[in-house]
Order: sequence, then C-alpha cells, then structure tokens
Amino acid sequence: MKHSVPDNFLSYICGKLLGDGCIILQPGRKPRFQFIHTVSDLEWCQYCYEQLSPYLPLNPPTYRKTNDIRISKGFTESYMVQSKTSEIITYLESVWYTDQRKKIIPFDFLEKHLDERALAWWYLDDGHLKINNNTPKKIILSTDNFSNSENRVLIDVLQQKFSLYFSIDGQNRLILYDQLQIYYFYKLVKPFLHQSMIRKMINTQVTTTNTPPKRTTIYLPKEINLSKPTREINNILDSLPLLHAIACDRDSYIYYYKKYFLQLKDVADTKSYQIKIDEKHWHIIQSIKSVTGLNNSQIATICLTFKINKIP
Repeated sequence: MKHSVPDNFLSYICGKLLGDGCIILQPGRKPRFQFIHTVSDLEWCQYCYEQLSPYLPLNPPTYRKTNDIRISKGFTESYMVQSKTSEIITYLESVWYTDQRKKIIPFDFLEKHLDERALAWWYLDDGHLKINNNTPKKIILSTDNFSNSENRVLIDVLQQKFSLYFSIDGQNRLILYDQLQIYYFYKLVKPFLHQSMIRKMINTQVTTTNTPPKRTTIYLPKEINLSKPTREINNILDSLPLLHAIACDRDSYIYYYKKYFLQLKDVADTKSYQIKIDEKHWHIIQSIKSVTGLNNSQIATICLTFKINKIP
C-alpha cells in the first residue's frame, strides 16, 4: 500500500474479514469491501461504518429486503455497507483471497493485526455466547467457512497470541467450553464490545446468597497435605482481597492469568477436603466467581499459590 493507515483500522479490518466482511469482485471491475448485518443489528452495522469510513470510501448502511421461502414470513431484512473502489481494498483482496476468489486466512496478516480489538470485532460478527441458567457455557466462533486445516492453525495462533485454548466442534467451528477460559476471553474483548450487542455480554453481577453452605468440598493439588483442612484453607483464603483486586482490574487479571491461573488447566490429580468456609470469606468468593468463572477449589488453589510465591 502506498498510503499508510493506522493500526487500529487494520485491527478492525482483520476482525471484520474473519467475521461478516467480504471483498466482492465483479468481472472487469476493481474489488469492493462489503458487510451485511441483520436489521436488528443496525446499531452495530452503523458503528462499523463510522469506524471504517475515515479510511475506506464506504456508502452508508442501506436497507435490503430479500425474498426467502425458507423463512416463515417469506423474506429477510438486513443492512448492507458497500465501498467504492480504493487502493487499500485492492491490497486487502490480494491478501485475503486466492486467484480463484476463495477467502483464505492470511496468517502473516493475522500475526501483525489480530489483537484484542480485532478479536472483539470478530466475536461481535461471528461469535455466539451460550448461557444456561445465567451461567456462560460456551463461546463459539463460526469458522465453518474456512478449511479444517486453516482452523487448526488458527487455534495455534489464538493460543500463542492470547493464551486461549479453543477446540473444533463437529461443525468446524472454534469453541471454548472451560469457564475460566470463557471469562478470560470476555475480559480480553470487553473494552471493545458495542453496547447494542448485549446478547454477547456476560452478566458479572453477584446474585448468590451471602450465606455459605454448612460443608463444602475443596479440591487441591494432591501434593498438598493438610492436617486441619478447615482452619488451614480458611487461613489460605485470607488472600481473597488480593485475588479480588486482581480479578476486578483487567490488566492485572490478564497478567496473573497468564502467569498463574492458566496453570489450573494442568491440575489433574487432586485431593478432596470437606470443610466449612468462614462466613467472612463467602461474599468475596461469590464476587470473584462472578467476574472470573473460577470455582471454589480453583480460588483456594490460587490463594495457596499466592501464599507459596509470597504474593505480594
């Protein structure tokens, strides 16, 4: 490209082309950038137009009504944004498409421009948050238009860049099941989510009771031996205010997640302890769970890790 563009624009484009964006090419003409959103997502469509239009010659969102006999009402409604031609779009078309006009994942481009902002736009376009009983169960990124081999490389890229461990489901989509990973993903993208896409947001408000159960089972790594588990674990939980402060600060959480919390996924062999958690700890435990997805045992394990490593 002869003209330089800011990194945030290329991040937006990266997320958009992984998601609902495409580049169309009619015979004898130069390529044009395009994205289409359902009519209920007009605010998101308009926002994308506003963010990209300083750098691309875009036409404003245009209403479309398309006949479709597969739909009960017989038609679909959407808004389309399409560009005029430009040097930047010609460049992007050469990067994202083969000579046969098949969209591919340009991993060199992703290495430079797939950041948290791009991840958020991709999620807002092609992501799905499944919630049962107010609990996030999985995050899906619809990558079924890419090849399985591309998706496997994409999984490696997401792991290397963000410490996210996606898998591929039976429909060739990327999926996160792990609660800790789901909440961590959400922390990464949350600053860049658009307020209209509430269906893709996690409710982090504490809704559980402040009264702890009489007995709770805590699972700790098997190499930890406790002779008086109720007293010792409650002493360990004295680190809860530190963990809570970390959990509520995005930058701190991302740092500690990569350094300590991620190790929880490798804890396979555990030993169980039946204990009674002191009531003074219960509310802060619920608050930590609501913003991290950690369970009681993971919270206790992290507090133990803090104690062993003398943090702070």
